[in-house]
Amino acid sequence: MVDLLFPLLLLLLPFLLYMAAPQIRKMLSSGVCTSTVQLPGKVVVVTGANTGIGKETAKDLAQRGARVYLACRDVEKGELVAKEIQTTTGNQQVLVRKLDLSDTKSIRAFAKGFLAEENHLHVLINNAGVMMCPYSKTADGFEMHMGVNHLGSGVTTYSVHPGTVQSELVRHSSFMRWMWWLFSFFIKTPQQGAQTSLHCALTEGLEILSGNHFSDCHVAWVSAQARNETIARRLWDVSCDLLGLPID
Repeated sequence: MVDLLFPLLLLLLPFLLYMAAPQIRKMLSSGVCTSTVQLPGKVVVVTGANTGIGKETAKDLAQRGARVYLACRDVEKGELVAKEIQTTTGNQQVLVRKLDLSDTKSIRAFAKGFLAEENHLHVLINNAGVMMCPYSKTADGFEMHMGVNHLGSGVTTYSVHPGTVQSELVRHSSFMRWMWWLFSFFIKTPQQGAQTSLHCALTEGLEILSGNHFSDCHVAWVSAQARNETIARRLWDVSCDLLGLPID
């Protein structure tokens, strides 16, 4: 009898995990943006908004009445997402503009075009990023991860960690795609992954926490190196120098 118990448990384990998955996923995605703020008349830019977390973030902000710019490298895909969001939310002010964060010429062209269209920018969500790319360089000669994730996106007011999310971020790694598939029942959905970005963008009174790192809609711990003002200043200066910007 005992000899049969272990194989039986092994057979039952996948079923038990499947049944428990919704609760485990809920536990791992405890942070939820509870803000009821509406955004009529507000202008929002979301980078990388044609898929995953960026798409869900843009959809939520459009639902609140904002004019939302989807800043995407793939304009054609962005237009399809814009139409989907317009249909879902009833908000026709969902616009697509070309933005390739691996090319500073594209970034400057986007900024110039935006300033010609709008007088104000109320919310900026720097969502776009890359991970585990094969070694390559940006149009300006920077290593791709550094060029896109840091230099391309610039310095943000808040740093957020969405958690482990089912998205296209792992598209460059066959191993990670397999891992994501294997544990898909426990990984956050893009909508769940968008909650911390939305929390930081919408929650009133967070100004006093500017510069902090957030995870699951709460201020999260960061290492001493990440809190070091001297290192931060040096990174700022080096980044400005690389981009040919004046150092203030």
